Amino acid sequence: MEDRITDRKGIILSKAKDLFWKHGFRRVSVEEICKKSGISKMTFYRYFPNKIEVAKAVFDKVSREGYVQFQSILNEINTPEEKIRKILLLKFNGTHDISQEFLMDFYSSREPGLAGYVQTRLNEIWMNLINDFKNAQQKGIFRQDIRIEFFFSASQKIIELLNDQKILQLFDTPQEMIMESAKLLMYGISPQKQ
Repeated sequence: MEDRITDRKGIILSKAKDLFWKHGFRRVSVEEICKKSGISKMTFYRYFPNKIEVAKAVFDKVSREGYVQFQSILNEINTPEEKIRKILLLKFNGTHDISQEFLMDFYSSREPGLAGYVQTRLNEIWMNLINDFKNAQQKGIFRQDIRIEFFFSASQKIIELLNDQKILQLFDTPQEMIMESAKLLMYGISPQKQ
């Protein structure tokens, strides 16, 4: 019975993620999630009280999986250059199929229950990543002569550009802009050969 519950919940999360990535959060309804998941609304509400809670669960699942993969890359025995290449590939795969609607909904959410939750979780994630990056600096993976807190503040400012239509027009897809930003930041922190 436990496996069936986990399977259904997993299917709901997977299908909700697909719909959110494609159409954004606001445009997707509980009915659409149910239809795509092949379940009734009654079954949906057995697992989630509303769409906001599904969005939170999707965010947590994606964040957790990405963080585990990121830590795995840092712990591999590889050159700093190879680790950065793999981190960028992880970012590329994580942003695959993200629509501009999703980015707009996610980074400028007007849903009080979702906006506060996402901001709190992002702050927690950033703190963990800052610690991981500082540890990587000590191991020589990243440059030791930069302040990691500044690096993360700069990356936050780049995220704000996702709402700038002039900037978005420079790219064919939102993913292209995200990757360009990630490459700019990541290669800026790689160790410099003397």
